Amino acid sequence: MQINPREKAKHISKCLELAILLEASADKPGNVNRTAGFENTRYEHFLASAVAITSFFECAALRGVLVSRGEIRVGDIKIGRIIKGGVANVSAWQRGGNTLLGTAILLSPIAVAAGMTPVKQDVFRISKIRENVKLVVESTTPEDAINVYEAIKKANPGGLSRVSELDINDPDSINRIRKEKNSLYQIFKIASKRDTICSEWVNNYPMTFDVAYPFLMGQIRQTDDLNAAIVHTFLKVLAECPDTLIARKTSLEKALEFSFKAEEILKLGGLETSNGRESLSEFDRALRKAGNLLNPGTTADIIAASLALIILNGYRP
Repeated sequence: MQINPREKAKHISKCLELAILLEASADKPGNVNRTAGFENTRYEHFLASAVAITSFFECAALRGVLVSRGEIRVGDIKIGRIIKGGVANVSAWQRGGNTLLGTAILLSPIAVAAGMTPVKQDVFRISKIRENVKLVVESTTPEDAINVYEAIKKANPGGLSRVSELDINDPDSINRIRKEKNSLYQIFKIASKRDTICSEWVNNYPMTFDVAYPFLMGQIRQTDDLNAAIVHTFLKVLAECPDTLIARKTSLEKALEFSFKAEEILKLGGLETSNGRESLSEFDRALRKAGNLLNPGTTADIIAASLALIILNGYRP
């Protein structure tokens, strides 16, 4: 029986919305959650953001379905426009500032890729989603790049510094993108050494698929506690990949310091031991002592993406 394209797209968007809600609700150190927030950004802002972006994930998934049916080419997805629209709608529905920019950039290709992927009894094959993600990001266009530049300006994320090539704050960058026909993939390749989100795009999501996703699945089986599984996966990702948001706001040395600490907490047992819980509480306080300056927000984006994968693969809390 053939699945209705709109029903499939809606199902995918619900999976991604749930992933964002679960990620925001977990007690991750240094991040907004149910019991902790920052001065201007709180838990309810993430709830509103998850609802606001869902229709754009549905649009992305539907474009993927149309690609799978041969009705449009993968280069005609217009993913930059989807990201830009999603970020604008998030801003319209809450007053907490930038909540989902990185998550939107990571999840939009996953939504398209899932739309391109066959589904059986609400379960998507993750290896096939990954293959399709690669096709999606490598088929982006200069127009996609321009739209994502505008999305980033709209979200106004912290830690954006001047760069030597195609600086987002340089008014001439848009003209250069058009003139030189730089695709979004090519621009993210330039930025991949300083930004994990860009690195995920151009390297086929190694932290998401190879580290976070399998570790999260293992933690769910081991702990039978979704919150603990998410927190431990957060620590695992942070231990293996220094958070580039912290690095941009402070320094790479500071980001590395917190990665080492995350690894130590995991070795102590995390939430499963008294020493681990005590160390985790100290870690959380250290990350929050300077407001959101030390917020490991990029790591949280990877966690949202890994949650999206397990839900697309059939997991239900």
